[in-house]
Amino acid sequence: MANLRHILVVRLSAIGDIAMLVPVLETFTKTYPNVKITVLSRAFVKPFFKNIPNVSFFAADVNGSHKGIRGIYKLYKTLKNFHFDAIADMHNVIRTKLLRSYFRFSDIKMVKIDKGREAKEALTRPENKVFKQLKRTHQRYADVFEKLGYPINLYTHKYQEKAKPSEKISSFLKKNKIDLRKNILVGIAPFAHYDSKSYPVDLMAEVVKSLSKQPGIKILIFGGGKKELKLANTIISGTDNTVNVIGKMRFKEELNLIAQLKLMLSMDSANSHLAAMLNVKTITLWGATHPYTGFVPFRHPISSCLLPDLEKYPKLPSSIYGNKVVEGYEDCMRSILPQTVVSTVLETLK
Repeated sequence: MANLRHILVVRLSAIGDIAMLVPVLETFTKTYPNVKITVLSRAFVKPFFKNIPNVSFFAADVNGSHKGIRGIYKLYKTLKNFHFDAIADMHNVIRTKLLRSYFRFSDIKMVKIDKGREAKEALTRPENKVFKQLKRTHQRYADVFEKLGYPINLYTHKYQEKAKPSEKISSFLKKNKIDLRKNILVGIAPFAHYDSKSYPVDLMAEVVKSLSKQPGIKILIFGGGKKELKLANTIISGTDNTVNVIGKMRFKEELNLIAQLKLMLSMDSANSHLAAMLNVKTITLWGATHPYTGFVPFRHPISSCLLPDLEKYPKLPSSIYGNKVVEGYEDCMRSILPQTVVSTVLETLK
């Protein structure tokens, strides 16, 4: 084992990828309680790390004072005063490569993540596809620590105690006639960054309508932005026991609300990782992407992932992030039937 006292862990985006870092750091700090960690990321994700022992946070203002070459150099000038022993680059993009380059003359160990790009390309190409499970992102993060001399076993991970409802969330629940002692709280996040990963609105409306009729179930719809707010209102139109959460609270409070859920139904998107980070069971719906890419929520089995008909759509997955769609595959998620989604949710709640 190396003799490191303070490690800078870098992951600047995206929100789901940052959330996947949380259980890895929780495991690391339990395994190595004498090593200090500083996480470098965007300011809004600071709540992710507030309760992890020996973990502090530094906000990178990549759209402001830390933007561009000069901005990254300014960030370096600040960070070098922390006297880190090592940098664990969990992102390995242009910004983080530049930051590492400024540290190259320092007596500091630097390790970067192996994203497995060749294997991912083989998995997503339309022809001669190598269809196999790739290493999960959580393990790729853990591998970075192993390269630094600090191996961790993610199977030993223990979740923190679930957060109780804050005052604002308690008020929100009371206002919407939700009693956590009597109601089964199900979150639904029906949107993703790309349409290729979003379940069709009309089918999601069927899912919500069916689940809302189940005794004791209360449904909360999660998302962000004016477009999603409008679509969410369409999805829940005419249903009882459903509440649209979009735009009603700050991110910190939304995390506290997610922690109260019994289950989250999500696309292959950030909300699935937020729920898993908070020890909430998650069911995910997949379109152009696939669980084999390594982005399954933490500790969730492949059986919790609902997929399109791969016999009908053999070129799936066509993308790692959902930005590439095979012609004729635009409606592949319609092969995931609403009744299948509903039955899987109810079975998981049992």
